[in-house]
Amino acid sequence: MDLLISAAHLRKTFRTTRAVDDLSLSAAAGEIYGLVGPDGAGKTTTLRLLCGALRPDHRKKDGCTIHIAGVDLLRQTDQARAKLGYLAQRFAMYEDLTVLENLRFFAEVRSLVVEHWQPRCMQILEFVGLVEYKDRRAGQLSGGMKQKLGLAAALVHGPKVLLLDEPTTGVDPVTRQDFWQLIIRLVAEEGVAVVISTPYMDEAVRCGRVGFIRQGRLLVEGQPETLRGQLTGRILELYGQPLPLLRRIAQADPDVEDAQMFGDRLHLRVRIGAGEAITQRLHQAIPAGGGLVSLVRPIPPGLEDVFIALLEGKAD
Repeated sequence: MDLLISAAHLRKTFRTTRAVDDLSLSAAAGEIYGLVGPDGAGKTTTLRLLCGALRPDHRKKDGCTIHIAGVDLLRQTDQARAKLGYLAQRFAMYEDLTVLENLRFFAEVRSLVVEHWQPRCMQILEFVGLVEYKDRRAGQLSGGMKQKLGLAAALVHGPKVLLLDEPTTGVDPVTRQDFWQLIIRLVAEEGVAVVISTPYMDEAVRCGRVGFIRQGRLLVEGQPETLRGQLTGRILELYGQPLPLLRRIAQADPDVEDAQMFGDRLHLRVRIGAGEAITQRLHQAIPAGGGLVSLVRPIPPGLEDVFIALLEGKAD
């Protein structure tokens, strides 16, 4: 396996807050690795460590290492940075410059000569769908177009590694879909390794592997299907009303480990082998408690269910 990102024992402390706590991860060529967790979990700090924007704590004592495409980031920072592209959460382009002028600036910062950056910029603009907007000022772009411009800037020098920090936060669903199609194409066509942070579980399932992070620590990592398999046969979907009452009744059942609202329904995490008995009891307990039960059925677990179980220490 051709590892393009390899990081071990990352730690970063801000005063008394341990933002990243002994975290290790890797990603191979042609792989999308999803770093998944809530706000404040340490996702952004991890990506900033991986791109060299932050230095880890006590790297010699703790055995901390970061390699980007085989280059030691901690010892050969500039050489390693030349092999990666980074897209931050916030729009970091120059709003008074046009789309093409922004790309030219970032290309020349990367020391690309005009013979190289001109065709590369047009190729990248074609790839992200911004060719017809190349003369528009960046400040006049929509939110989705700004993210595509940020991606184009990260790709202008042809990196082997791409670090994306919640790139679809705040954009509409169609733009999210378009952006992900770009990432999937990029991985397939250029064989880059991608680490993408996201709070969205529907995006996490698109990744080859995901790592759940909380309070700076990786709780678990693996393929989405493998992680979901830990809860096979343990999730029931409950429809009815009113949901707060149904949740209280479900939580009172000794074989229900957790009950969470998912829109207009509940997800119940139950003990192994208890689903059928719980279903029968709920059909009796809910009407007796003054509620209405419309449907109780077993469903395949989602990554949201896995993450909640991990937070509670209930996933195998």
